[in-house]
Amino acid sequence: MILATVNHSFRYELEKLCRIFMPYEAIRFEEQIPSADEYILTHLQKGDKTTVLLSKVVIGGKEQTNSIEILNTTEDYTSECERNLAVMLYKCFVALTGYESAWGILTGVRPAKLYSKLTRNLGEPATADYFKNSLLVSDGKIGLCSTTFKSEEKITALSKPNSFSLYISIPFCPTRCSYCSFVSHSVEKAGKLVEEYLSLLKQELILTAKKAKENSLRLETIYIGGGTPTTLSDVQLEDLISCIKDNFDLSTLREFTVEAGRPDTVTAEKLGVLKNLGVDRISINPQTLNDEVLANIGRAHTVEQFFEAYKTAKQVGFKVINTDLIAGLPGDDFDSFKKTVDKIIQLDPENVTVHTLSLKRSSNMSANKLFPDKALGEEALKMVDYALKALKQAGIVPYYMYRQSKTVGNLENVGYAKEGTEGLYNIYIMDETHSVLACGASAVTKLREPNGPYIERIFNFKYPYEYISRFEEIIERKEGISHFYDKYNK
Repeated sequence: MILATVNHSFRYELEKLCRIFMPYEAIRFEEQIPSADEYILTHLQKGDKTTVLLSKVVIGGKEQTNSIEILNTTEDYTSECERNLAVMLYKCFVALTGYESAWGILTGVRPAKLYSKLTRNLGEPATADYFKNSLLVSDGKIGLCSTTFKSEEKITALSKPNSFSLYISIPFCPTRCSYCSFVSHSVEKAGKLVEEYLSLLKQELILTAKKAKENSLRLETIYIGGGTPTTLSDVQLEDLISCIKDNFDLSTLREFTVEAGRPDTVTAEKLGVLKNLGVDRISINPQTLNDEVLANIGRAHTVEQFFEAYKTAKQVGFKVINTDLIAGLPGDDFDSFKKTVDKIIQLDPENVTVHTLSLKRSSNMSANKLFPDKALGEEALKMVDYALKALKQAGIVPYYMYRQSKTVGNLENVGYAKEGTEGLYNIYIMDETHSVLACGASAVTKLREPNGPYIERIFNFKYPYEYISRFEEIIERKEGISHFYDKYNK
């Protein structure tokens, strides 16, 4: 599909907006009015006193156009040109598809962060009005932003200029779920790499701890994710966590989280190791409490195994357990999802995270190349709205939220918690509050300026075999931590 951006440079944001309605379509850009049969046109024509803005969509034998004229003296002229083009383009798509996004034209990953920033400058009533009337965000999502940004601000205030969090990647799972977009490998296929991977990972951790100490960094949270870290044996987990404890200063540590995501990897022995070594939060993730849906998505466990794993974790002594659910899974519907939420609430959990399924390329795209399934998006919206209402009634309230591209219904992922059990790492990573030193395959170290917004990134290689074969390059890149902090430690 052609996206023509004539006389302006707002390509990035307009492309993201198009992907709400055309998540799978390859988009190529032109800077002139296209001659093709199907295209998207955004046009800016600046005159002596006014500017004419036009957005047009021609697709599937249908056509929709919107235009507006604004004064060249308009406050924030450039931003307003971009916003108006986006609003008009959005309305063209809505007219053609009948599909409206609850997030309007807002496409960013961190809407609560934007809401917080605007609230500091404008006050909350003006911010809510801007979200509703200028960005076309629904009342429900505005309320979600308001709730989560207030929770996030309490937690980000705990961070100090020299704070950091530690992330450790274990990119192995028992099997690969059909919806998964993370870099993970089934142990059946990649099991022979695990021991060598862990050996090198410990070397990277030792070096990272040294860099943290040299730069007087304060460790706030640790998060071991993946993949599924509990794919490792109890002996491997003990060895890995002992390496962390032996090398990092944990005297300022506020939380230590390990994803025990797949119930079929959870044993009393593994949980005992984690608890005894200071891990105070885990996540056991059923995604759904419908065995048929679990089979559809390639999960090799049953609903009963989830309940057994959860019970075992409580018996071992974990006081904060998160459970992940996903709205919009293949074969799931509102009634099934509602039953899942209700059964989870009966467990009286401390944390629940409700994700929305991230779309992949599939064969159920409509013939006119527009949004794949309007009904699926509407069903997913009912699901997340029910989860919000039911969890809040149970005293489990939203505390952080983020968005991904190509999600069913263009929806969001929300973390819920009982008061005092919020996951600090989740907020720190989403808000980019402070530096995150990351180790392992696909890990991305994010270095944040101690008293400013600047962020620098150091990337590790994505796949375990790359991590192993090119480990020396990863070690060389870690020197970037020292180079970064040298600028601020003088």
